[in-house]
Amino acid sequence: MKAETVTLLLVNLAGIMERADESLLPGVYKEVGEALHTDPTGLGSLTLYRSMVQSLCFPLAAYLSLRYNRAHVIAYGAFLWAAATFLVAFSSSFFQQKPKIKTNMKPETLTLLLVNLAGIMERADESVLLGIYKEVGEALHTDPVGLGLSPFYCHCLWRSFVACHDFSYYLFLHLLTVQNVIYEDVIMSSCNDMMPNNEVALSRALNGIGLAIVGPAIQSLVADSTDDNSRGMAFGWLQLTSNLGAIMGGLFSVMLAPTTFLGIPGWRISFHLVGIISVLVGILVRFFANDPHYSNGGSTSTTDISNKTLWSEVKDLAQEAKSVMKIQSFQIIVAQGVTGSFPWSALSFSAMWLELAGFSHKVTAFIVAMFVVGSSLGGLFGGRMGDILSKLLPNSGRIILSQISSASAIPLAAILLLALPNNPSTIFLHTLVFFTTGFFISWNGPATNNPIFAEIVPEKSRTTIYALDRSFETVLSSFAPPIVGMLAQHVYGFEPVPEGSENIATDRENAESLAKALYTAIGIPMGLCCLIYTFLYFTYPRDRERAQMDVLIESELQQIEFDSSSSSEQYPEVRSSKSKEHYSDGMEVSQIVPLDESEEKLLLYRQLTFANFET
Repeated sequence: MKAETVTLLLVNLAGIMERADESLLPGVYKEVGEALHTDPTGLGSLTLYRSMVQSLCFPLAAYLSLRYNRAHVIAYGAFLWAAATFLVAFSSSFFQQKPKIKTNMKPETLTLLLVNLAGIMERADESVLLGIYKEVGEALHTDPVGLGLSPFYCHCLWRSFVACHDFSYYLFLHLLTVQNVIYEDVIMSSCNDMMPNNEVALSRALNGIGLAIVGPAIQSLVADSTDDNSRGMAFGWLQLTSNLGAIMGGLFSVMLAPTTFLGIPGWRISFHLVGIISVLVGILVRFFANDPHYSNGGSTSTTDISNKTLWSEVKDLAQEAKSVMKIQSFQIIVAQGVTGSFPWSALSFSAMWLELAGFSHKVTAFIVAMFVVGSSLGGLFGGRMGDILSKLLPNSGRIILSQISSASAIPLAAILLLALPNNPSTIFLHTLVFFTTGFFISWNGPATNNPIFAEIVPEKSRTTIYALDRSFETVLSSFAPPIVGMLAQHVYGFEPVPEGSENIATDRENAESLAKALYTAIGIPMGLCCLIYTFLYFTYPRDRERAQMDVLIESELQQIEFDSSSSSEQYPEVRSSKSKEHYSDGMEVSQIVPLDESEEKLLLYRQLTFANFET
């Protein structure tokens, strides 16, 4: 198999585990709430912690991908989120205050395979908690607000951890060593209440760091491996494979939640499994994936960044980020993403809502899995349709598709959350509407946002733009889970059930309250998202043409520098001239007044323009 294919497959596998990790906790909200003695607000806070960390740590992802091999960055990120996932499994309370390996694959293919593999594990890690919100809330004695704050803490640390690569490297190696020691101790003592009071919030925050440094690297590798006419389909496949991780994390966490093994609660086992698989994926990506920007087995950079000091690199990265943030299309997509990501974060309570409505763990897992299947197929469909419409309507095709997708969420969510009865007698209808909703609302990323990002910046800036996008979007969307928890409790009348009691009537009332809170967090943001996309009709064509001109100018400047160096080697006597020298072809070169970069680009642009007029 070609190395490029292997890399692509592994990248998608990493995406799968990324989504699986995201889906773990929401799948066991009920069990975690019971185990940690918390309510929906507390459960929502768990997601909020991770989201805030992720938002603040995305600059770290941009720096690491600029400075180091992106395949290695993905691998080490997988190790870090695996360690954090293990720590969640050990938690007992809630806190609210590469060697060379021969292969027949092309390097690019191998890298894409490995990056997708890392993406799979990233999503799996994110999904584990979502599937067991109820169990986690019961185990840790927390409420919906507390559960919603967990992803919030994780995303906070995700986006705030901006230390250098060496510190990050030793940090997650240290965490892996610590988790291995803790794992042995917990197994020897029957895994019962071994951790201090702060471990859940801390674990989800550390989890956010690992997830933060992986996502942008995966997206930029996929963008570099495709062209403008097939990029939407590639991102659609990435979304599909990543959603397999969400299915894996959510499905297995919900299925394992009511079970025990050797005295270990099932929701804790689900975290252990995702952590172990994430480590294996990280090892595969580290040794087999290939970054096209690096040669000699990934140890030698094809750019000149290795000779720069840390401070120089940080300044260059800050300047690059500043130039990216000035792009109007980027600002618009980020603005819609802030509102568009909010509903997806709010849906972390969907499993808990179904369980409160009376659906069993297995049925809940199946329904949530069908929603993810629908969004997976929808992403693939949206990516393909985006590529087709971009050829037919280059300036508006992708935007039209995204507005259809975001607008469809409003009536579909109303049917799902307000029209269907809150009882387990309508399994087919709930499954059908969940699947349909997932299919229609999942087009934006692969069809519009990710392909446009790759078109409006040079190739070297792609990791930066994806990192900034995920950082800004998740800052506000990370507040969705705790806001849903607070709306359910303080606006729509959610009443936490006392520990040890079984009140079906209260559960049904709580399900209705949670459904109203969910629709509030979905309908309003999606309407704003659809409206904001309208401004992209005016900015996208202009920004795309500007980026194309920048690439042309940059290539011409590089060619001029190459020709100049070749001429200097061929005619060394020219280097000794005091003012001006005339080459054999009559070209005059001035060495008295050097031009800065902007003046040089302007001069070249005028030369290219005059050349077009002459032809």
